[in-house]
Amino acid sequence: MPKLDNQTIQFALVVAVAAAMVIQTIVLLAALIVLRKLAKSIRGQIADVHDSVMPVIDDTRELIARVKPRIEETTFDLALLARSLRDQTADIQVAADEIIARARSQASRIDNMFTGVLDAVDRASTFLTDTVAKPMRQLTAFLASARAVVESLRSPDGVPRTGANRGPGGIDPFD
Repeated sequence: MPKLDNQTIQFALVVAVAAAMVIQTIVLLAALIVLRKLAKSIRGQIADVHDSVMPVIDDTRELIARVKPRIEETTFDLALLARSLRDQTADIQVAADEIIARARSQASRIDNMFTGVLDAVDRASTFLTDTVAKPMRQLTAFLASARAVVESLRSPDGVPRTGANRGPGGIDPFD
């Protein structure tokens, strides 16, 4: 085996490093070529997606630009409608409160009228009872006494018959 001196070892190391650098350069060039092809492929796919998506985005922008004034107008109209409904609801509430107050007033008035009528009927019935019933009782008592007198005069002994001077139901009008 030949003797390896420092120069030979250094030369071998330089050759090995140079060979490693050449291999590394070849690998990097191959990676660069693969990355370029991949970049071209991705650019193509992005261009395809861009070409298919951009018309949709443009149409959407145009649609939004056309519809935006209508949306704003509709929103404004809805706000006016809501405000109008609130005002009308308040008016209806005021009218309903007024109607209820009037109905209560009329109900109180009708109640007072019926109370007055019923009080008058009660007074009239009391007056009628005092005016008609009392003389009727007195007349009934007078007739019963006259009947008792007539019966006692008609009886042969002069003594009234038993139960002859009794009223309906066996009630004595003189008791």
